[in-house]
Amino acid sequence: MDNLWIVFLTAIFSSTIILLYRNRSRIRSSPSSSLPLGTLGWPLIGETLEFISCAYSDRPESFMERRRRMYGKVFKSHIFGSPTIVSIDAEVSRFVLQSDSKAFVPSYPKSLTELMGQSSILLINGSLQRRVHGLIGAFFKSPHLKAQITQEMESYIQKSMGSWRDDHPIFIQDEAKNIAFQVLVKALISLNPGEEMEFLRKQFQEFISGLMSLPVNIPGTRLYRSLQAS
Repeated sequence: MDNLWIVFLTAIFSSTIILLYRNRSRIRSSPSSSLPLGTLGWPLIGETLEFISCAYSDRPESFMERRRRMYGKVFKSHIFGSPTIVSIDAEVSRFVLQSDSKAFVPSYPKSLTELMGQSSILLINGSLQRRVHGLIGAFFKSPHLKAQITQEMESYIQKSMGSWRDDHPIFIQDEAKNIAFQVLVKALISLNPGEEMEFLRKQFQEFISGLMSLPVNIPGTRLYRSLQAS
């Protein structure tokens, strides 16, 4: 199921590139002139609480936008227990994504790595990562799969639009997420809409809610509930 969640996240979400220094102590010890402008926030927690608060607000982009105006498109921060360099610059992000794995080593918040597991595609690097990406890419480039997904997507869209009512607001983002979820579940595990898919959707929603959470795994916390749903 781990790879299933990865595909869902890749298909539904796109996020700002967050670059963590391989040697995190450099952000604390390096001269300020060698680092982008920004602030590390409070001791230990940094700016994590504000980042999470914005992520679950009606304006999730406000955290990045406020700092972009103050510091520019690349700035330093402290999120999820790690001094962090954040880039919302397309050219910088492209350079990082296309660079050799020795130049930039992927690192992720503890909450995300716990949810994805040590065997997740997110945690592998180098030739193994390229091989896995190639296999996944080849799978989704299959002409038969493309034709099947296109047909099923059309069917799900028509069914969804058929349930819309003139006297009720339609939230396109929610509708798109629901359709994408149904299409991917059908393509990956051949599960049709019904009680099982609805249960899986609720579990998936509980699971992804922990991706933006404090890395505290005790009963009652968001991360704990997400791990139970995984």
